[in-house]
Amino acid sequence: MDPVGTIWVNALRMTIVPLVVSLLITTLAESGGAAMFNHLGRQALIVFLALLVGMAIVGLVLAPPIYSRLVVDPAAAASLRETAAANMPATVPPTFASWITNLVPANVVKAASDGAMLPLIIFAVVFGLALGRVPDAYRTALVDFFRAIAGAMLTIVHWVLLLAPIGAFALAVTVTTHLGNATAQVILFYIVSHCALLVVLALLLYLIIPPITGTSFARYARALLPAQVVVVTTRSSLAALPVMLDRAVVALGIPSNVASFALPLGVSLLRASTGLSYVVYALFLGKLYGIPLAFGQLVFVAVIGIVMSFSVPGIPSGGLLIAAPYFQAIGLPAQGIGILIALDAIPDIFKTLVIVQSHMSATLILSRGYDPSTEVQYEPS
Repeated sequence: MDPVGTIWVNALRMTIVPLVVSLLITTLAESGGAAMFNHLGRQALIVFLALLVGMAIVGLVLAPPIYSRLVVDPAAAASLRETAAANMPATVPPTFASWITNLVPANVVKAASDGAMLPLIIFAVVFGLALGRVPDAYRTALVDFFRAIAGAMLTIVHWVLLLAPIGAFALAVTVTTHLGNATAQVILFYIVSHCALLVVLALLLYLIIPPITGTSFARYARALLPAQVVVVTTRSSLAALPVMLDRAVVALGIPSNVASFALPLGVSLLRASTGLSYVVYALFLGKLYGIPLAFGQLVFVAVIGIVMSFSVPGIPSGGLLIAAPYFQAIGLPAQGIGILIALDAIPDIFKTLVIVQSHMSATLILSRGYDPSTEVQYEPS
């Protein structure tokens, strides 16, 4: 069954490079990306980064002590690790100097072939911003081309996800074969611990955001509730966007200019829990495969989670798909990503709840420095 699970994971991974690059290019070229960094956009990115970094720090502080209590039989972990080793490419940890140098790829095609996502993202951002300055007659054709690529990749992803029961079953058989009766206990530990850490993030936002924005706790909680109900049933922050917009303006009194700008931008860019979740993923897979991780490696994973969160595709478990190259860089097998995807249904609800709460919180913070003289009329739905 192991090859079946590997094929399913590879089918998802093959869409990552064209999907992320095409989405970035079309977004920046269509919206006049340079303008996004001016005025409110620049402030929004600062708030987004503050939320991402803060949540990643919570993960680095709380997750390692929790996962030190997870015990996986060493012999079972070694057996599982040997099974995955055949599918792992040899990786050499880069030096800091080489990592900095390689951020600007000398050969974009080679970077794509190597799965070097961060250099590709830098290229895509620069290319998208440059394309935004090309005359409309030429830009439109290229934007349509990359939009078509993004659409095709999303279609492939949806096809592959239709086969998720088969892929997840194959991966589960491999894990269960090696872990035996301990499988259920290990899985339960992961789901409960991950969800509990996400609940901690949500509680911290409930404690911090009302005082710093001058909003009462009750008003803040009531405004969040309708969007949270949508998230529980859909696992989608995009599906909750209309409700968030309505509650931000009507329930929180946020100026419509701020809400109509910050909330769509947040839904597109802000995956606030990504840094914490990357740390949890790495710790869990490290325990599962018997691979010890140093704290520096966890910091690396958290930083990558922060950086890559801005390019997470808006599909189920999108953050996991782009994590594979970086997890392999610290010695974790790509097959582990498939296991995490198979276990992600319940944690993903809690992740999306935190993400939606972060969208509303960031918008509320931005509204405190807003000039109402530029207000436009908004009719809530």
